[in-house]
Amino acid sequence: MEFKGRDIISIRDFTREEIDYILRTAGKTEQMEASQEQLNLLQGKFLGITFFEPSTRTRLSFEAAMKKMGGGIIGFGEPEMSSVKKGETLADTIRVVENYVDALVLRHPMEGSARLAADFAEVPVINAGSGAEEHPTQALLDLYTIYKEKGQIDGLEIGILGDLRYGRTVHSLSYALANYKVTLHLISPPELRMRREVFWDIKGKIQVEQAENVEDVISRLDVLYVTRIQKERFPDPAEYERVKGAYKIDGELLAKAKPELIVMHPLPRVDEITPEVDQTRHAVYFRQVRYGLITRMALLGLVMGAL
Repeated sequence: MEFKGRDIISIRDFTREEIDYILRTAGKTEQMEASQEQLNLLQGKFLGITFFEPSTRTRLSFEAAMKKMGGGIIGFGEPEMSSVKKGETLADTIRVVENYVDALVLRHPMEGSARLAADFAEVPVINAGSGAEEHPTQALLDLYTIYKEKGQIDGLEIGILGDLRYGRTVHSLSYALANYKVTLHLISPPELRMRREVFWDIKGKIQVEQAENVEDVISRLDVLYVTRIQKERFPDPAEYERVKGAYKIDGELLAKAKPELIVMHPLPRVDEITPEVDQTRHAVYFRQVRYGLITRMALLGLVMGAL
């Protein structure tokens, strides 16, 4: 399959065959990295980091991935460090930065920002989060985590819990899982149910069930994907106050789960998973970070034509 020069804007732009190819490439990349083989496949190439929102894992994993592949990075981690502070438009920023790099990673609070950037850029654009819309590389690393930990994706019962309305990671993951033979449980307060356009899209492809109480479905799940209630996404602070702390994943709850259940989280967490869970067999969210590095190494190699 040909990925060289391809934008990664939405997980919906990819078929199952293409997603599986990316996951297989991540597996090969992980083997190469583990055996300490030379991965200087991107030597002489540069990745542009243009982040208009805060980030820890996504930004650092892209930077580490590019360096592990032998390439370089330039860019900024907040708009105050760029000419945006002087009034420069997103389109102009993209058209400037693309002259220095071979691919560009963008995070922006505006929905549709990644698609707009791709319309202006001649180099591949990778969406690292566009408002409350999508986060496709997170979905890919989530799929890779599930595959690595469970040995399969088809046939699983997967619960996604928390902020399903504003959480861009769960939108992309739901779209991605709709390519597989899974049962998806959407668990949230009524105010934070999955966006209608996402819900109706995936419901036409896989079995989808909605629940308000995680206790009602925990015994059925093979995977529990937990997200925080995102205060920064709420237009009404009072709405956030009504739903904050709606869920708590702790030892008492997990005692009702399958022994082989895995608990995932895109991080950062606040108080939705208690520290006691970290020491259980269920917790994979820190390994998930490692899988993210591997997946993004594979993606950079693919879009820059080195893999």
